[in-house]
Amino acid sequence: METKERRLASLFGLEGDKWMRHANPVSVWTRFAILPVLALAIWTYDWIGWWSLLPTALVLVFMMVNPLLFPSPKSTRNWASKAVFGERIWADRNDIALPPHHRETKVPVVTVAFQLVGAIFMTYGLIRLDALAVVSGVLLTQLAKCWFLDRMVLLFEEMKTTKPEYASWEY
Repeated sequence: METKERRLASLFGLEGDKWMRHANPVSVWTRFAILPVLALAIWTYDWIGWWSLLPTALVLVFMMVNPLLFPSPKSTRNWASKAVFGERIWADRNDIALPPHHRETKVPVVTVAFQLVGAIFMTYGLIRLDALAVVSGVLLTQLAKCWFLDRMVLLFEEMKTTKPEYASWEY
């Protein structure tokens, strides 16, 4: 059965070698800029009205093309690349044997819950034009995403010792 992460990866065009382009640290770090810039673009509605749809649309287009925008990295021996490799493994978790402590962990569910709470705070702040709520929501969402990605690094580090294909991703 296909995971929701696998379906999402397909939506972004992440198939086969295209994962290596997303493993470029520039791709990973610029994705972290998307949420605060999106919040700012939406906030501009208060200043420029419906014209705010233009910067909002630009941010959303960048979000869609970002994973494939950058070339494969010169080296993948960094946290960002390993996080992407862990995400790739995690997306395929229904088709591969994960160690029990990775398969049974609640961390992904908890991090998604924190991201959802952060998104709710951010949305509330954007509706009420409450900068503190927006910033708090963005920070909570980003920190939860970092926590999830850090777990993905640990997953990759462990799994690369079990399958030569995974080990070959690191250079």
